[in-house]
Amino acid sequence: MMILRHSPASPFVRKVKIAADVLGLADQIKLEDTDTIAPESGFLDQNALGKIPTLILEDGSTLFDSRVIVEYLDHLAGGGRILPKEPKARFAALRLQALCDGILEATLLIVYEGRFRTPEMRFQAWLDRQQSKTDRALAVLEAAPPALTETPDVGQIALACALGYLDLRLAGAWRKNHPKLVTWLDQFAARVPAFARTKAPT
Repeated sequence: MMILRHSPASPFVRKVKIAADVLGLADQIKLEDTDTIAPESGFLDQNALGKIPTLILEDGSTLFDSRVIVEYLDHLAGGGRILPKEPKARFAALRLQALCDGILEATLLIVYEGRFRTPEMRFQAWLDRQQSKTDRALAVLEAAPPALTETPDVGQIALACALGYLDLRLAGAWRKNHPKLVTWLDQFAARVPAFARTKAPT
């Protein structure tokens, strides 16, 4: 059985969990809680970066980050399921995943700034820069939300995880000015039960 080093609140871990569920592979993965703030040496041997998600394969080799893991899971499931084979659709899905991963990366930096720096050490101009990345990306997505396919691709999964993380960490402030994305997320959640099952505890 494969092992997924994870934390319940990680949006990148959530992406992998949803992908595994959609692909019918969830029962082949054992979850193992991982502390990335004070990682044990065994985990650092598995991933020198000390980051999650990290997938440990049955032969002991490891894969990271989430983009690599979801591509591997798609390969295990036969290919072309959540990563389309047709080039135009494939690169559209990968581009959307990159945009949504960028939202997550910017948001995580904002969260970490608040979590690990005392108020007098926080740099507002830098925080504003991170927020502007998310604001611009959400504006692009609100103008043209991606179509939902019968089997969600990696881009759609990444978008759902990004919006879910904004709900978790920033109290859903994005919802007020993005009604199309609110509708999109509701529709995604209705089609993909794993979205509710992978929701992090508050």
